Amino acid sequence: MREIRLNAFDMACIGHIQQGMWTHPRDHSLDYLSLDHWTGLAKLLERGLFDGLFLADVLGVYDVHGGSQDAAIRHAVQVPLLDPMLLVPAMAAVTQHLGFGVTVNLAWEPPALLARRFSTLDHLTRGRIGWNIVTGYLDSAARAMGLDRQMAHDDRYDMADEFMEVAYRLWEESWAANAVKRDRATGTYADPARVARIRHEGRQYRLDAPHLVEPSPQRTPVLYQAGASDRGRAFAARHAECVFINGGPKPHVAGLVKDLRARAGTRPIRAFMGATLILGRTAKEAQDKLEDYRRHRNVEAALVHASASLGFDLAAYGMDDELPGTSEAIRSNVEALRAAAPRATKRALIDRLVLGSRQPPIVGSVDEVAEALIAWTDEADIDGFNLSRTIVPECLEDVVELLVPALQERGRYKRAYAPGTYREKLFGAGPRLAAPHPAAAVAR
Repeated sequence: MREIRLNAFDMACIGHIQQGMWTHPRDHSLDYLSLDHWTGLAKLLERGLFDGLFLADVLGVYDVHGGSQDAAIRHAVQVPLLDPMLLVPAMAAVTQHLGFGVTVNLAWEPPALLARRFSTLDHLTRGRIGWNIVTGYLDSAARAMGLDRQMAHDDRYDMADEFMEVAYRLWEESWAANAVKRDRATGTYADPARVARIRHEGRQYRLDAPHLVEPSPQRTPVLYQAGASDRGRAFAARHAECVFINGGPKPHVAGLVKDLRARAGTRPIRAFMGATLILGRTAKEAQDKLEDYRRHRNVEAALVHASASLGFDLAAYGMDDELPGTSEAIRSNVEALRAAAPRATKRALIDRLVLGSRQPPIVGSVDEVAEALIAWTDEADIDGFNLSRTIVPECLEDVVELLVPALQERGRYKRAYAPGTYREKLFGAGPRLAAPHPAAAVAR
């Protein structure tokens, strides 16, 4: 039987997915500025044998709803927001096995700089770093970078394909496996004949330089990707090792996973579905917890978040107006919205905002939730789940203390970490990407 894999889905901010939960008296999201908050989270996740901590990120403010940033700032909708990469070394220092998947937008990064940062983190974590590859979806981020608007959706993926080509060459080709000598007797640290300059002349990028960091344990970080549009799936099939899929009707999710696996061919892919869990020792306890949490949801904040990720201003629509079927933002979110209800209207969307997000929670006793996750795994071919937070840290403590043992008793969750790097733990193979992944074609 397939073991279920778990990531915590978080963000270095106050209001992440479930908008309004930070106002609950037991929630500790306001501690996000403290390193103790993050190191405590990492230790809790490792105690629960989580595969990883998946850290989201954006580079703009949510100003689509009503054409203003005010509501996002008022309700702390993913703003203020820290740089997630800077949190990883502290969390890695207090753990031995937990992986870290960090979202970084390549649209505003020279490949050489991003490659250096990930190589640095791969060294400092001893091979436990992953990259969630995104191209962005906020015009506000483009304006922060000096442009009027972001590139068109499919053009962003074309740019990403070229970016990855350059990044693979930096990580995999620049330094040969035997380039580093560390020979004190001769004073030779590395053999210059074994370190190549990477030369690239492309549509988006030009480069003539060696990679600045010696080979790290994984070389290329574990590659996540969350785009589920047709163009996004094509990109994922070529590059991603793990894909992050929105929830929705089970047949819809199963179809996405089937399509991704077919496009990837013989290359293995791990599929993680976003989920929100509310657990109780009994069904009544879980329902009571849901009602307690629900009193703190913030519908306006949820609409602010939804407007930005869907790519259209929900404030401009009446309750029963049909919402657009496409956008230049996150197309997979638009597709998931339309798949979730017979008519995609603002009223239907608000009805789904149970805890201040578009993701309806899975609510029940420990046994009920365990069986629900197993059903998703078996019926939709899901490998695991990215669990978004509700009330911190009790939502994760419930998973660690209640759900993990229940899944272990059913033979569906590991009892110890496998040895090795993040990639080795996820796939049971070597630390480096292997053929037919395109990175392997330039490895040396």
